[in-house]
Amino acid sequence: MKSNRVRIIGGAWRSRSITFPSRSDLRPTPDRVRETLFNWLGQDLTGKTCLDLYAGSGALGFEAASRGAGRVVMVERDAATFAALQATRTMLGAAAVELTRADALEFLRGDHGAYDVIFLDPPFKLSPWSRLLPLLPRHMAPGAAVYCEGAASPELPAGWETWRKDRAGRVRYQLLKRKEHEQQGDLPGHV
Repeated sequence: MKSNRVRIIGGAWRSRSITFPSRSDLRPTPDRVRETLFNWLGQDLTGKTCLDLYAGSGALGFEAASRGAGRVVMVERDAATFAALQATRTMLGAAAVELTRADALEFLRGDHGAYDVIFLDPPFKLSPWSRLLPLLPRHMAPGAAVYCEGAASPELPAGWETWRKDRAGRVRYQLLKRKEHEQQGDLPGHV
């Protein structure tokens, strides 16, 4: 099986490579997009709790751990991709990374965690936003940010707003927040 590589662009593991299996629906977040995202989040995620719900290559989750996140839960359904994530976690000595092999929506229904940052980068052909976004508020810590990436921007239900957004080629990405969280705290990394 052919392996692909992507490099971590910041933090303790800067320039280290992540390998992942070749899958038609697996496309890591490009370097430039990750750089913009982590600029939005403030670069330093020390002590933050993150959820990478469609882990795939692991680029977003390992990038967060590299930048000091205290806990990063990465969820991946595919067996070969999950095995690659396990190998990367071992190679990096990423103690803050917890891996779970599960379907994203099923994971959310059974999980009771609250997260400061939630990364949502589903396979490009999927558009799970209408089922996914209503499940997120109970998983969001005060001031939490939700990152969405895909072919189209999600239609936001009531109570959500776009804090930042951009586009890179066919990829649209944005950082969302819940309106009720405005009074409870700011976005991670901002004071």
